[in-house]
Amino acid sequence: MPDQYAVIGNPVAHSKSPQIHAAFARQTGQDLTYERLLAPTHAFMETASAFRARGGRGLNVTLPFKGEAFRFAGLLSERARAAQAVNTLKFEGNATYGDNTDGAGLVYDLVRNLGCAVAGRRVLLLGAGGAARGVIKPLLEQQPAQLVLANRTLGKAQLLAQSFGGGLEAGTYAALAGRQFDLVVNATSASLAGELPPLPPGVFAPGALAYDMVYGTDDTPFLAFARGEGAAALADGLGMLVEQAAESFLIWRGLRPDTAPVLKLLRHATA
Repeated sequence: MPDQYAVIGNPVAHSKSPQIHAAFARQTGQDLTYERLLAPTHAFMETASAFRARGGRGLNVTLPFKGEAFRFAGLLSERARAAQAVNTLKFEGNATYGDNTDGAGLVYDLVRNLGCAVAGRRVLLLGAGGAARGVIKPLLEQQPAQLVLANRTLGKAQLLAQSFGGGLEAGTYAALAGRQFDLVVNATSASLAGELPPLPPGVFAPGALAYDMVYGTDDTPFLAFARGEGAAALADGLGMLVEQAAESFLIWRGLRPDTAPVLKLLRHATA
């Protein structure tokens, strides 16, 4: 019997994870199946436990269950603890191991796919929700010159910054006026609603990369704004999606697949 894996969420029909992991399995010769698992919003733990009981080996976790997956896991990685969220569960014996591969996925995409070194750069991270929290530790580990967290609500940004014990500056969008950054990462949900975070003009330094965690066929409002502001390079979150999946695959199977052909395949499919 092939080993069973799935992505669990609500909604989950849109997920590209089955496509990605099927491509990884073909590439690496791994015998596994990967499905979508729709969980009722009130029954994540029951759904995950039932999947495990029928032989499931691991789950990718998407919205809105990353917090519940954090509480579900008995063993947690350091990056899951920092993120206070789990997007990868591994079932082994009686143990449930939880990890968070989102930040690693972002850094892999920036550094390897886009050639954008984070070390020594001025980095601006937009938002103070779960998506931002999940990438702060991996970004700090790259040793940027600055990591600034901007959010509509100052108190929320400050609380998040304090939870990482330094190395992170928090402020409002208005406080960004007159400042410039080499890398601006949109970790808000504004793009999903067709909206733009209230960025002041002039935040993109010469040669800057604008990165939106949301992906699609057209520019998001944030990327359109960045283009108009003269950002040198634009990127959506499709590469992050593929790279975080590869990191999950490594946790489950002990090897990391080559992401370049899978990312190319997805780009072609969404073109």
